[in-house]
Amino acid sequence: QLKLVESGGGLVEPGGSLTLSCAAARFALEHYAIGWFRQAPGKDREGVSCISEGTTYYSDSVKGRFTISRDNSKKMAYLELNNLKPEDTAVYYCAIRLAAATSAQDMCVPTSMKDYWGQGTQVTVSS
Repeated sequence: QLKLVESGGGLVEPGGSLTLSCAAARFALEHYAIGWFRQAPGKDREGVSCISEGTTYYSDSVKGRFTISRDNSKKMAYLELNNLKPEDTAVYYCAIRLAAATSAQDMCVPTSMKDYWGQGTQVTVSS
């Protein structure tokens, strides 16, 4: 079964850090653009950070605090979250799409086409 599995979420204090992982075990990940999205209760899904063919995109709300990375040999993608704020609280999702079909910026548009989504991992930032 083709699926993405996120992990690494949890409860962290403001100013803290987390690293989210996205496992893409049955994909040739090198052929895909990868995106991280989040959705807080009562809010629209937001594109946080995306990577496609070596280019990256970050939303203004996380630029300088979050870092996206990938390890194609391990079929893994990561999102490092630093200097977390209460407004970063959300369910975080990873998604992929064939890289030839999208740029990093387009990948981060929440309504643009994605090939697969993960089930999400909760990040809660609270003291």
